[in-house]
Amino acid sequence: MTTESHAPEEVRRARYAVAAVFAVHGAVTGSFATRVPWIQDHAGVGAGQLGLALAFPALGASLAMPLAGRITHRFGTRSALRGLLALWTLALVLPALAPNLPTLCLALFVYGATAGMSDVVMNALGVEVENRLDKSIMSGLHGMWSVGALIGSAAGTLAAHLGADARVHHLLAAAVLTAAGLVACAWVLDLQPAADEEPPPRFALPPRSALLIGAVGFCAVFAEGASLDWSAVYLRDQLETSAGLAAACTTGFTLTMAVVRLAGDRVVDRFGAVRTVRVSGVLATLGGLLIVLGGHPAVAMTGFALMGLGIAVVVPLCFAAAGRSGSNPSLAIAGVATITYTSGLVAPGAIGGLAQLTSLVVSFGLVTVLAAGLAAFAGVLRAGDRDRPVITRRDAAVPDRHS
Repeated sequence: MTTESHAPEEVRRARYAVAAVFAVHGAVTGSFATRVPWIQDHAGVGAGQLGLALAFPALGASLAMPLAGRITHRFGTRSALRGLLALWTLALVLPALAPNLPTLCLALFVYGATAGMSDVVMNALGVEVENRLDKSIMSGLHGMWSVGALIGSAAGTLAAHLGADARVHHLLAAAVLTAAGLVACAWVLDLQPAADEEPPPRFALPPRSALLIGAVGFCAVFAEGASLDWSAVYLRDQLETSAGLAAACTTGFTLTMAVVRLAGDRVVDRFGAVRTVRVSGVLATLGGLLIVLGGHPAVAMTGFALMGLGIAVVVPLCFAAAGRSGSNPSLAIAGVATITYTSGLVAPGAIGGLAQLTSLVVSFGLVTVLAAGLAAFAGVLRAGDRDRPVITRRDAAVPDRHS
């Protein structure tokens, strides 16, 4: 990519534009998640078939994400993000139209593929803006994704409460979010490849550095997925609380994640990526111990809050480290994104399977061990500290072209 200079005002404007893109991306996810029961009924699938279908977004994302670098090389960052984000917002319409299991799987595959490619481009642009501002913004960008997801889920909850047809709801949501995304993309940095720059391969294995960084992201996303999907069940079944209190625990965990991500950049700027993740891992481990050993609803809810506090900034820092870890940032970011998507896919099922064989206490013991891994292996995120030199392709400090 070329390294043409951008005025400070243009870079600051690009920061807010990328933040808006993250919010739009999150709002699509929130809009979809709240209408899954309607989609299940419309497609006429059982719980097991729904579980199979819900594996297809991660499959589509994993296969398509390596293509993001190639697309960006051909069209530039602004056009690539504009097109891929529009495909993602419009793909929201597809699952609600599916009349049976095969079409639902196909719709969710496309939904996941467009989500993954736009995710790679927006994260790469976020890293580039962070480099040019010389201060941490990735945690705040992912916080905006969480805000968007909360807004999308709130609107979806209202639509479900009113008994709205999900096809109509998602058509309206897609129209609004597509328009918002197109407006935001007009202000992102427009980075173009150098005239003699070779295009990245269509498919390639991620570099070793991305695998190590992705392993840290895997631990964080596994803990996040387990807490989101199983915290309410844990309180209801293990600690015999009311359904309302159990649901409040999940809501509290989600809000903690969003608030900490929005405020996390100042902490990262003050202490650096490695020390931040080490302390985060200690907090998440402490939270896991309270969940497993507390035996009281208030103690467990405190544990889930600490878990959210501890893992909130880890994934943004993984993307930041990947974007600075080698000569092909887009390939590294796609590799980390693939690993984290995979973790989010396997975590709920792994927790449920282990709980069926043993108990939910043992399942969250596994989550606690993975949380401890954040503290133990935080050093692999050293590339995310901006006081270290950025390794770039030739003279470019820019991803080829991502939450």
